[in-house]
Amino acid sequence: MDFARLWLGLLLPLVAALDFGYHHQKDMEEFLKNVAKNYSSITRLHSIGKSVKGRNLWVLVVGRFPKEHRIGIPEFKYVANMHGDETVGRELLLHLIEYLVTNDGKDAEVTKLINSTRIHLMPSMNPDGFESVVKPDCFYSNGRENSNYYDLNRNFPDAFEFNNVSRQPETAAVMEWLKTETFVLSANLHGGALVASYPFDNGVPGEPPRARLWLPEPRVELRTLRLEGTGLLVLPLCRGQRAPGLLTAPSFPQSVNRTWAVWLSWPPDSGMQDYNYIWAQCFEITLELSCCKYPHEEKLPFFWNKNKASLIEYIKQVHLGVKGQVFDQNGNPLPNVIVEVQNRKHICPYRTNKFGEYYLLLLPGSYMINVTVPGHDPYLTKVVIPEKSQNFSALKKDILLPFRGQLDSIPVSNPSCSKTPLYSDLPSDSAATKPGLFLFLVTVFLVFVK
Repeated sequence: MDFARLWLGLLLPLVAALDFGYHHQKDMEEFLKNVAKNYSSITRLHSIGKSVKGRNLWVLVVGRFPKEHRIGIPEFKYVANMHGDETVGRELLLHLIEYLVTNDGKDAEVTKLINSTRIHLMPSMNPDGFESVVKPDCFYSNGRENSNYYDLNRNFPDAFEFNNVSRQPETAAVMEWLKTETFVLSANLHGGALVASYPFDNGVPGEPPRARLWLPEPRVELRTLRLEGTGLLVLPLCRGQRAPGLLTAPSFPQSVNRTWAVWLSWPPDSGMQDYNYIWAQCFEITLELSCCKYPHEEKLPFFWNKNKASLIEYIKQVHLGVKGQVFDQNGNPLPNVIVEVQNRKHICPYRTNKFGEYYLLLLPGSYMINVTVPGHDPYLTKVVIPEKSQNFSALKKDILLPFRGQLDSIPVSNPSCSKTPLYSDLPSDSAATKPGLFLFLVTVFLVFVK
């Protein structure tokens, strides 16, 4: 009898299957804590801060080394429920957590992903907003903002316009979180439309929206995240819907994503995806997952089945391009060294982390990498990104500089880039203004509702 019970226990899952319903803060915390307890070798649960009303902002890390960063393993993140009444992403991330931990060692793709990636999952950035929704609605509910009635996606520093709004606890927590990890790729899950948007949210004041496409910023060579052949595709706006301020659906060709500056007639400023890209060296896109912001829970299985493969596929994109460490001639790793593609400077230069690591998302092709150390001439080295990406790993290229780095002259932490509008200081003849440098973007994510 005892032997039979033992075998039954081994066959049963460590965590009861997650139901397809909406999980409020108490239930979500219970689920996350059970996962962290029962899968402690591959997970780490921590709170990055608290909401206005004191609710924890939970993040679950999944990976073979969940407790700390390991050299060569890129950091990826999903953030959901930034607007409290946009709920599909919140539930998708809970089911993604369950899918990842229960398939480790069983599914080859999931196991390789966990072996090679550190995945950070934040089901709710705005738990107060979610809890405040009294009457769920497809278009607008009172829980969009946080408890201080601030839209968290208009609450970050902005590169184009001065933002003097009061920084909210949830926003401040995310900004501090970004300083603690070397995030490479991210997605912010929203609802109320069907579109994937990439930086930038807005543009230089006074310019028409479409002119804002050609801003003097090179854009990371994020391999167009195209997933032809996978069945993953992005459709235009929800048929028959037009929220206030949205451009009409006919202006969107099929399978084409947009910047908010083009998609909205009132492009948002001070958004999280631009902050990630400009100030945190992390390419983040915004994914609008459902026409209805707060659909009936009976629809949740549909959204999970349609988006599960895409959520996994997008995480895999963090392994595109090139990665490595920068060393001096004595083999010392050099932090805060600028590492960028020649003539494709970022407004806030991309720098190595405290381990001397760099990660660049690049299309297949040949590139000249420009490495800059204070007090030395730029060092150029060529890399060739193969057409066929390696197995869950970007091309690895360590860079050995032909001089001894003066570590005491290199700042210990990444010098902060100004949080005031930045573009007014850029030269108008910058090489980065060439349109060809801009077209590396995202065209992918998921099978949307038709």
